[in-house]
Amino acid sequence: MSLEASILNKSLKSEIPLHLMILPGFIIIFIYSYVPMVGIVMAFQNYIPVKGILGSDWVGLDNFKYIISLPDTLQVLWNTVYIAILKIIMGLIAPICTALLLNEVRKQLFKRAIQTVVYLPHFLSWVILGGILIDLLSPSQGLVNQFLMFLGFEPVFFLGDNKWFPYTLMISDTWKEFGFSMIIYLAAISGINPSLYEAAVIDGANHWRRAWHITLPGMRPIIVLLVTLSLGSVLNAGFEQVFILYSPQVYESGDIIDTMVYRIGLINSQYSIATAVGLFKSVVSLILVGTSYWLAYRLANYRIF
Repeated sequence: MSLEASILNKSLKSEIPLHLMILPGFIIIFIYSYVPMVGIVMAFQNYIPVKGILGSDWVGLDNFKYIISLPDTLQVLWNTVYIAILKIIMGLIAPICTALLLNEVRKQLFKRAIQTVVYLPHFLSWVILGGILIDLLSPSQGLVNQFLMFLGFEPVFFLGDNKWFPYTLMISDTWKEFGFSMIIYLAAISGINPSLYEAAVIDGANHWRRAWHITLPGMRPIIVLLVTLSLGSVLNAGFEQVFILYSPQVYESGDIIDTMVYRIGLINSQYSIATAVGLFKSVVSLILVGTSYWLAYRLANYRIF
């Protein structure tokens, strides 16, 4: 055996434990993500559970034509994109501003306490937070409306008014998730050269000047990266949150693709129609994710391989 073959053989043997470590995860993903993709064929069938996939009649693109003909399809698509974009925008602004403010805090105990408080909601399920929000935002007994009435305002039905519901989703989602993103931005700030701040102080720059001319430019690569990667989630407006908080009163402004699939597929038992909607969303999401990674590579030199 040649020297090169011997080195290659030793390298392959040393990598076997690493491959064995990822094998359980690969098996789980294969079983629960790839095997169910066989059911995609239902989107092109008039699926009847008794007959199964092999016995159901093929209808071609009729299910997709039916979806397009539905009067609510465009409204649902608009709601999904609108709510997702609201969440993406606020999900960028809130953690960046909070990270900039916390970066100016010099008492480490206070700084860590704030980080823990804003990070904690990330670990709570929407089932728990949904119940809390329903109580807080109740138009009659909710603490928020009690405070508004104390200030002389009329109570607002945040979860039952089409005008307020998308913004309620945006604010509550930001409150839950911005602490996680804030940690990423704080990590980016910690990588900035401290000598830049020292030179700025000598030049007489105040806190806001240092943040604007040093901290934000230093965060720019990670900001560009997260903005571009977030493009892939434009059609993911958050099923769990919307499903728990919405009601028929706010279908006009809060019904999204995922909740539409849930109602069509599981409530109305129209499995082929629901599969067609899900397939449409998956194809568009795949294009958006591919585009976002391409932009991340071009703008932030980010590569997954």
